[in-house]
Parts: sequence; C-alpha cells; structure tokens
Amino acid sequence: MIFKNRTKPLPLRKLDAAIPRLSPQFPGLPKMKEDAKKQQQGYTGEIKVDYFIDNLAPMYSILRDVYLRVNGKNFQIDSYIKADYSIYVVDAKNYDGMIIFNTLLKQLTRSDGKIESGFEYPITQVKNQTFHLQNWLSHHNFSHIPITSLVAIADPSTIVKVEGSQEEVGKYVTHAANVSDLILTRERQLARKGAKKLPAHQIERAILHECREFDINLFKKYGVRPTDILPGVICRDCGLRGMKRVHSGWWCPKCRQKHYNAHLKALADYLLLVKNTINNKECMWFLALDNRGTATRILKKSGLIYDEKYKHWYKKN
Repeated sequence: MIFKNRTKPLPLRKLDAAIPRLSPQFPGLPKMKEDAKKQQQGYTGEIKVDYFIDNLAPMYSILRDVYLRVNGKNFQIDSYIKADYSIYVVDAKNYDGMIIFNTLLKQLTRSDGKIESGFEYPITQVKNQTFHLQNWLSHHNFSHIPITSLVAIADPSTIVKVEGSQEEVGKYVTHAANVSDLILTRERQLARKGAKKLPAHQIERAILHECREFDINLFKKYGVRPTDILPGVICRDCGLRGMKRVHSGWWCPKCRQKHYNAHLKALADYLLLVKNTINNKECMWFLALDNRGTATRILKKSGLIYDEKYKHWYKKN
C-alpha cells in the first residue's frame, strides 16, 4: 500500500517558476538554472525507481519523499518500504555514463567519456539516512526495528565499476530493476530465520504525522528579492512573458496562440514566489490587467479561497 506518493519537490517547483520571471542579467540566474537541472535529474531518477518499487505496493507499505527531524537534525529518505520483517531505505541515484565506487577512499566518480566528476559517496549517504531513521524510531518507541539500506541506480544503462571491495558495494548498490527482487529475497531469508513480524501500520501513521516538506529560501540562497520577480502571464508554447487578456482568454503576440486558462499558472507562481495570499490589486498588477472587475472574476474562478476578513485570496493546503 502506498501511504505517501511523490510530488515534484518544492525547491524545484520554485526554481521552475522563478527562472522565467527573472531578468536575463540577474546575477544568480546561471546557478539557479544549474541547480534546477540537477534537481530535475534527481527527481526523474526517483520516478524511475518508483516504477519498480510499485511492484511491492500490494504486499508492503511504501512512503515516498519522507522528511523528518530528530535530535535537531533534518533528514530525507527517497523511498521508505516496510516489509514483513524489515524496513528498507532506498536512495535513488540518477547518473549518466559510468560510475566508479572507491571503497577505500569512500568516493564516487562519474565519467561521461569526456569529463570526470566527483560526488558524495552514496553508501555513506544512505547509511546516514538509516542512522537518523533508527534514532527517530527509537524516539517514538519503535525499538529494535531492523533497517536495510539500498542505493538504487535509476538508469539501466549506467555502468557500475568498483575500485576495492565489490562485496561491500554489492551489499548496498543495485540497479532499480533489481530492487523488488532483492527485497523479496531478503524477506524470505528473514522468514526462514524466524524473524519477528513488524507492526501493521503504526510506524507509517507516526511518520505521516510528523513528515514535512523540504523547502529552500529562494531569496536567501540566490539573492532573489521580491521585486526581482517579474509579472505577466507566460505563454506555454513560446515562453513569452506578457500575454494579452482578450475575450475569455489570453493571446500571445509572439506566437499568436490563444489559451483560456494561462492565468492559473501565473497565479500559482505569485503564491509560490511572492507571498501566499493575493488581493485584487496585486492580481491586476501581476496579470497586467487594467480592469478591476476582470481581476475579481478571474480570482473567483481560480479555485482559490476568499478570506472576507482580510480581503485576500489563498490556496487551500
């Protein structure tokens, strides 16, 4: 059973919304684009791994993108799977080309045939996640819960090489397509040893109660100011920021396409990047409207909730 589905990470949603609304001369823009590309690659890898983990959903409990806090530290788990006898912490990795695990130096390098790059050691990362989860479980009176750590390589074409102990890497690292079979094999071994079954759904309910969403302060990290966020309705076909309001829709003067609900993305961008409420005047400014009545009609049909006391609109959580 899937207790928590995966959604596009909030930091990536913020970057995707902000990048088209910044001046091309904005100093932090190259770094934002680079980070957005990396985060998108990571998210794509998680989706690929999810495809194979879904095979376990009829039998086991699955939570995706778990973000918890213990002992003053936050930690994040890509995929949590609770089977009959063990919890499995699965960390998804999405690399192109060839990766090399150096078990002596605890180092990972990737080569695409031209450039060699270094990364955090995935086995150390997943071990740390497991350590924090074990502490969190102990703090919530779930003691002596066995946890197995796995690193899932998302792309089947990624070549994995080892400098050092292949046995050590093989204990933790596998391609995504092998994850389900590896877990099922491990569960059969534990069953034969007479392992104690884990509680039904108490752990998952406790996690969901405290699970939060990882976020970043866009303004602090990249030096973005609210005034840097440029207004306008963006054309989904050509990317022009500045669609014109016409009868019952929006018209793009560049590609001459018409869309009826292009303003919904703009409103979502405002609530994500500027502030979490919007009033009529702010709507007129951000959508480049010159008619107050039009702004009111748009807000009423936007799916947002109106706060009569403060005279503004907000999105229901």
